[in-house]
Amino acid sequence: MTWVPWQQAWQEALYGGWGFYRADRGPGGHFTTSTQGAPGLGETFAEALVALARHASLTSFVDIGAGRGELLEQVHRIAPDLSCLGVDVSDRPSVPEPVGWLTSHGGPDLPDRLTGLTGVLVVANEWLDVVPCTVAELDEDLVPRTVLVDPCTGAERLGETLSDAELDWCRGEAQNWPMQGAQPGDRVEVGLARDRAWSDLVSRVDHGLAVAIDYGHLRTSRPAGGSLTGFRRGSSCAPIADGSCDLTAHVAVDSLAHTELVTQREALRRLGIAGSLPDRELAAKDPAAYLAALTRSSAATALLAPEGLGGFWWVVVNRGADGIP
Repeated sequence: MTWVPWQQAWQEALYGGWGFYRADRGPGGHFTTSTQGAPGLGETFAEALVALARHASLTSFVDIGAGRGELLEQVHRIAPDLSCLGVDVSDRPSVPEPVGWLTSHGGPDLPDRLTGLTGVLVVANEWLDVVPCTVAELDEDLVPRTVLVDPCTGAERLGETLSDAELDWCRGEAQNWPMQGAQPGDRVEVGLARDRAWSDLVSRVDHGLAVAIDYGHLRTSRPAGGSLTGFRRGSSCAPIADGSCDLTAHVAVDSLAHTELVTQREALRRLGIAGSLPDRELAAKDPAAYLAALTRSSAATALLAPEGLGGFWWVVVNRGADGIP
């Protein structure tokens, strides 16, 4: 067996030459996000983001972890005057010609050309959960030690203790991963790599808004068993770092730099998204319009669902522009 830290195996499994995110099928072939899946979902989500850009008087839109350009296409269609740019580890997909594209190295590594952004709404939708982080486990003495994994089998064993910086993130002044009452075998997903990746992205915005949208947890509810899991063809699976599945872990959202931290449910409602059903009389007067309104209502309901997409967190950083109204 070959033993490597989970963070290293994770990075290679997703973004290496044979990595999951480089496959032709793309992430959309395995799971649903706010940008693609059910009819109307991506369009309704894009409408909310365009509303945010309009409210803040921003003129451009950047999609970090843009996948195959699903969200960019919707934003460009709704607001063709917005300058759109996608950033992803994959090559440029089939998106409209005015839409720009930068290829990244994947994970936390952003392109050097992504800098000096002004008048911009930067959205990182489900990006940080796939920025690999150190996975640690408490040994019999309650010392957090790096978890090593064999990429081919998923077998694990404990390695060295965490670095000073990682221990400071967990136990330092901020107490980002409280361990009171912890037991041997409990896990820690050290969010330091995510904090640094987010700070790097925010530093590239000279004027505008940066929004990270992801599933996550707060200091009061960190998962004792960790949250690292795999996803393949629409279902969760054992996390195997062989490139055959997505690998994801919830984000410690409150450790990220932020101006505002709200759930997607609250953010979208403030941006005018509601799940109310259309008037049934419309069905008789204009069946096509009724079906369109019903599709929009269903999409809005899914985006607002508190136990689903509505429970995601919006981590907002204001860089001289108005935030969520």
